[in-house]
Amino acid sequence: MSEFSLMDDKLSNAQIAWRAAQDLEDGSYVNLGIGFPEMIATFQPEGREVTYHTENGVLGFGQAPEPGQEDWDLINAGKRAVTLKPGAAFFHHADSFAMVRGGHLDLAVLGAYQVAQTGDLANWRVGSKGVPAVGGAMDLVHGAKRVAVVTDHVTKDGQPKLVEKCSFPLTGVACVTRVYTSLAVIDIEGGRFVLREKLPQLSLEALQAVTGAKLHLDGPVGDLLVPETL
Repeated sequence: MSEFSLMDDKLSNAQIAWRAAQDLEDGSYVNLGIGFPEMIATFQPEGREVTYHTENGVLGFGQAPEPGQEDWDLINAGKRAVTLKPGAAFFHHADSFAMVRGGHLDLAVLGAYQVAQTGDLANWRVGSKGVPAVGGAMDLVHGAKRVAVVTDHVTKDGQPKLVEKCSFPLTGVACVTRVYTSLAVIDIEGGRFVLREKLPQLSLEALQAVTGAKLHLDGPVGDLLVPETL
């Protein structure tokens, strides 16, 4: 892989979240998955109005409160304390899922164990260990108008997370349209991975070597540029 080191040169989770945040559309309704995807709200571009939805029944919540100022009756689906924006609304859990299933969300952003070139997503179980907990992900991937994924490009042991076919239990079929990884931005179109951006110091050959399915080009590939520190 020439002089490129996956350990030293890949993007951090914060940098991946920052890049994903740049694509948030003004006026959109968005659900951010528990954990890593929640970071995206921190980097929402100034001047864009985004309304965030959480499955436990809040629409229009804001950033986390200052330490010590939390109201633990006011949390998101990830059990993290949130604040409220003007016009925020509370509703029943069933109504929340009716919003999801009714196609009222513009975007859902989730994490992933694997994403297939067909857009299949596996993000809830990797084997027989532990208690399976898919949560609302199965509803989100088929209820939201668009589904994006934020993830490291490879597993901790260096195996590709972008694959020809998922080997883990599926969350959804043909649901993902864009993936933001620690190395690249990739669209899924026509059952193919289409490379849109990559780290400028990373060759196409090196990127392909850590991707489990063929990367296709559809015009120029942009440089994946993010702030050095976040």
